[in-house]
Amino acid sequence: MKLLKELCEIHAPSGEEKPVRDFLINYFQKNKNLFKSEPELIYGEDFQDCLIVKFGKPRTVVFAHMDSIGFTVRYDNQLVPIGGPVAENGFALVGEDSLGPVACELKESETGHLFYDFGRGIDRGTSLTFACDFKEDDDFVQSCYLDNRLGVYNAIKVAETLKDGVIAFSCWEEHGGGTVPFLLQYCYEKYQVKNALISDITWITEGVRHGEGVAISMRDRNVPRRSFIDKIIEIAKKHKVPFQLEVEGGGSSDGREVQQSPYPVDWCFVGAPEDNVHSPTEKVHKADIAAMIKLYQILMKEL
Repeated sequence: MKLLKELCEIHAPSGEEKPVRDFLINYFQKNKNLFKSEPELIYGEDFQDCLIVKFGKPRTVVFAHMDSIGFTVRYDNQLVPIGGPVAENGFALVGEDSLGPVACELKESETGHLFYDFGRGIDRGTSLTFACDFKEDDDFVQSCYLDNRLGVYNAIKVAETLKDGVIAFSCWEEHGGGTVPFLLQYCYEKYQVKNALISDITWITEGVRHGEGVAISMRDRNVPRRSFIDKIIEIAKKHKVPFQLEVEGGGSSDGREVQQSPYPVDWCFVGAPEDNVHSPTEKVHKADIAAMIKLYQILMKEL
């Protein structure tokens, strides 16, 4: 879990994904011996801060968003949320401005306004994220930003055994998305991919529980094509990968942008469930992480 811890510690809220992208570029370049096929890295101004990693002759693309939720410094000690973070008095926040590192506390007024408590003013526009306190025991991993650094970690582990496929590391998912359309366009027109898997983290609910397997989402706010979902379920059953079916009426992911695109690409959200969503103490069962990686490795071979 050392790699996952490193990913969770990177400061990269929506709009500032470049540190994660650069970490990934360095990781793929320095660890080529870990991959069964040689990865081709595609990035640059035409891709903003995104990264595409291509192997062989892709049929399926895996989307994993690199950004996290957080806060932006406004005026007079005020904070504006990035995405939908949980905000409670006393949460430890970190960042850096022109005067150096920042380590402060989140505060909430009686009127619900958010602000920071620090010994000096912080440059307006500075982003702050939860301070990372990564914990691991025999059964669980707990940290801020498992959503979605765990999805990124899963994509890396899948890449290690990947012969044919493409991984697209996207930006801005937590704050409305926006990069999947051009990433999908590139992957569809360049490689003719017809399938997309969303490597992201979902919620513990009354029907999705810790330790019962990776969640295959049958729907959220969006409804993917049922025949594709059924195919994924049958593959999971055939290979006896522990999984649980998720059915929700709200929530969304990069899958929304795949479905709204003009390209005939099927998609499915497949991810481990977590508790304490969007808080400093997100928590995921290790058995669900293992099931997620295993199912992705199989799906990338069989789809």
